[in-house]
Amino acid sequence: MNRYFPEGQLLNNPDNRRYLSSYADIDRAFMEGKVLEAVAEMCDSQHNLIVNLGPMRGTIPHDEGAIGISSGETRDIALLSRVGKPVCFTITDIKTDRLGRRHAILSRRAAQEKATREYISRLLPGDIIDARITHLESFGAFCDIGCGIIALLPINSISVSRISHPRDRFSVGEDIKAVIKQVENGRITLTHKELLGTWDENAALFSQGETVSGIVRSVESYGVFVELTPNLAGLAEPKGDVYIGQTTSVYIKSIIRDKMKVKLIIIDSFDSDYSKEKNYFYEGDRIERWEYSPPEAGKRIVTDFVENL
Repeated sequence: MNRYFPEGQLLNNPDNRRYLSSYADIDRAFMEGKVLEAVAEMCDSQHNLIVNLGPMRGTIPHDEGAIGISSGETRDIALLSRVGKPVCFTITDIKTDRLGRRHAILSRRAAQEKATREYISRLLPGDIIDARITHLESFGAFCDIGCGIIALLPINSISVSRISHPRDRFSVGEDIKAVIKQVENGRITLTHKELLGTWDENAALFSQGETVSGIVRSVESYGVFVELTPNLAGLAEPKGDVYIGQTTSVYIKSIIRDKMKVKLIIIDSFDSDYSKEKNYFYEGDRIERWEYSPPEAGKRIVTDFVENL
């Protein structure tokens, strides 16, 4: 299966740069039907994208800007928002004007169709892929999973530790790993938490008696939930003047494996730009089953990707 990457990841690839290094190489890319990337310099008044190919310029006509543009299913903002950013394309024609200047006609739609046919349509639940965050909403993160094809990563699938908004975990333009959660009627839903480690893997990073940093994720009458890692949170005793988003220093009072609990005491809380780094515990191209909870825990948290096949 050919693998296609989010727009921007191919830009500085040596093969991509070589194909755009000369007229002869651009001709070769045209003949071979290669999917390439270059930066869209502008969008003209007819909403055609003008692309800098190095030796020459290229144009992505409006209707070739994306799958669904010509039918109106995809809005023109999808083109306008690409200005100044990399776009993928195939070369569909090379024209020469009366002065001998060469100009390429490009199609982003054709590149997306090729990526869908050769890669995205073959993805199955449990496959681990590269993704790039393109847009954040309260309900989830939209991700480019290849050539500008978008999939949704729901907020409850981002991490085990609950967050109030995807921006608490991601920023636009960030590259991440994700897992195919569901494929239904051509729409792909992603998940992310299964790559961030089990309860045991995260708890092993800490020991009773340590004082560590965390982020306040929820303040309740009975205590304060503090995130120690994206997939591990503990409950601290109630404390005044603490609010969501603050950084805290917390004393680890106890770690209770069979109840999946970490009991904390807040030493201090303060405003900070500090954020917990994502640590991917799982490496590989596929995951069949993930069990977050320890075997003896009363509550079981399991994702079985085979069930969605």
